[in-house]
Amino acid sequence: MEKAEDSPPPPYTRLDEPDEVAKDPLWRRYVNSFRRMEVAAAEADPSDDPEKPMKIVDKTDMGLKRSLTNRHIQMIAFGGAIGTGLFIGSGAVLSSSGPASVLIGFALIGTMLFNVVMALGEMAVLYPIAGSFNVYCTRFIDPAWGFAIGWNYAIQWLVTLPLELTAATITINYWHNNVDPHIWITIVLLLVVFINCFGVKGYGEAEFLFSMVKIIAVIAFIIVGVVIDVGGGPKGEYLGTKTWQDPGPFNNGFKGFCAVFVTAAFAFGGAEMVGLAAAESAEPRKTLPKATKQVFWRITLFYLVTLLLIGFIVPYTDPRLLGASATANVTASPFVIAIDNAGIKILPSIFNGVILVSVLSVGNSAVYGASRTLCALAQQGQAPQILGYIDREGRPLVSIIISLLFGGIAYINGLASSDAHPSIGSSPSPASPPSSLGAPSAGLTSVFAGPGRRKATPSTNYHSKRPLGGPPSADTFFQAYLAFPITILSYVVWKVYKKTPFMVTHGGSATGTSLLDTETMDLDTGRRDLDLATILVEERAAYAALPAWIKFYRSFCG
Repeated sequence: MEKAEDSPPPPYTRLDEPDEVAKDPLWRRYVNSFRRMEVAAAEADPSDDPEKPMKIVDKTDMGLKRSLTNRHIQMIAFGGAIGTGLFIGSGAVLSSSGPASVLIGFALIGTMLFNVVMALGEMAVLYPIAGSFNVYCTRFIDPAWGFAIGWNYAIQWLVTLPLELTAATITINYWHNNVDPHIWITIVLLLVVFINCFGVKGYGEAEFLFSMVKIIAVIAFIIVGVVIDVGGGPKGEYLGTKTWQDPGPFNNGFKGFCAVFVTAAFAFGGAEMVGLAAAESAEPRKTLPKATKQVFWRITLFYLVTLLLIGFIVPYTDPRLLGASATANVTASPFVIAIDNAGIKILPSIFNGVILVSVLSVGNSAVYGASRTLCALAQQGQAPQILGYIDREGRPLVSIIISLLFGGIAYINGLASSDAHPSIGSSPSPASPPSSLGAPSAGLTSVFAGPGRRKATPSTNYHSKRPLGGPPSADTFFQAYLAFPITILSYVVWKVYKKTPFMVTHGGSATGTSLLDTETMDLDTGRRDLDLATILVEERAAYAALPAWIKFYRSFCG
């Protein structure tokens, strides 16, 4: 019997280790795991039969392990980016804008985010490649735009790590304010280093645990918040909507409203991490659609409902809110204040512990996002090649080390002084445009991506020119709006230097000599070999056999 023809091998095959290596002691194997991944290139074998579709393999997989399972992806999507933007940064924006402005602003940014993530999910299912949307920008728009978005997105996460370390010291000061903050920075940074020593599996397991804690805490807060609002707390005071009547729903008028967009963009940052994790997902076809659908519930339940309850319980004039005054109690978040106002003694400390877990989670995500983006940039020739170093366990080792080194900025950031604390609400703004520009660029099928981006950028522009609490100044403008001109400058420089072509669907004619050259998009590299007809038949048959309540659940949550 003639031997059946083997399917095309993957483009990069891990070389088998000798038997004697497998018998080495555990410590030696762990040390050897940091050596460069040895790969053997292989090309796809196109079929000569025109009636049979060519199998497309992923030529962009440079050794990253596909170790993230369904539960990892679900938790990354559901709770991966819930952190200081919601738990701490929302206090500053509540103080400056009022509860109604906060609710409307988060709802608008959330609407944009939902459509962008749904479009990004479609792309990630078909092209689950390392680098996610910055690679999509390179391949489907313009390599110069991919360069600009990729580097600015990487910088966003690089500066987020020291920001989260700073937030950790603020949170811990709720209990111990007489300890040198550099000690807490070191402890939290070492925890992040420890987690990343285990590669993507360590990241996935850590995010699963962190997200579980945050989800339980937010649900518990919603229940407690409703009880407090209707007068079920220890004080027995019915609150209802009193804070919306006195001091009122809005503060600082249109200026205050525009200030919400900056904090909301930062708070929602990280939703695109699902697309980034697709390259290391075991089954992106099954897990990503479910994860992207859950973004709606994350926006509605975790942000809008909690912020509505906070607005009912905490008046925006409370002096303890972050940024409310020069002597603000920066160790308290609006969540902690809401519980404390009700006279519940133990819950503020418990919830402050949840905030600390969230800080560690976002710091861990910052290292993951920055390292994978830098590695993808190196693989595309848009960054030094050393950043593309991947060890035998699938870790982009050099990129991880660079990301962790940026955590040292927290030591010199003046974090011990109260002047540094308001950065929790304001520092993200220089980093927010890469997310608001990059993900919509990748969501080529999203209707709202473009309009949403235009909506956020003018509001940031207005707020940076007319800051709250002071006259316009160049310093305030560049602090709030620096990333946008840097992104445009990065694009122009790379465009001129490399003479990159614009990507078109067909008829490209790149010569390498003109800035107006075009090139036909590469729609094959990295594309999943999906027999959609067979998949749909199997999925519909499986769906038809499900109980009615599961069908109802999956219609909303995938």
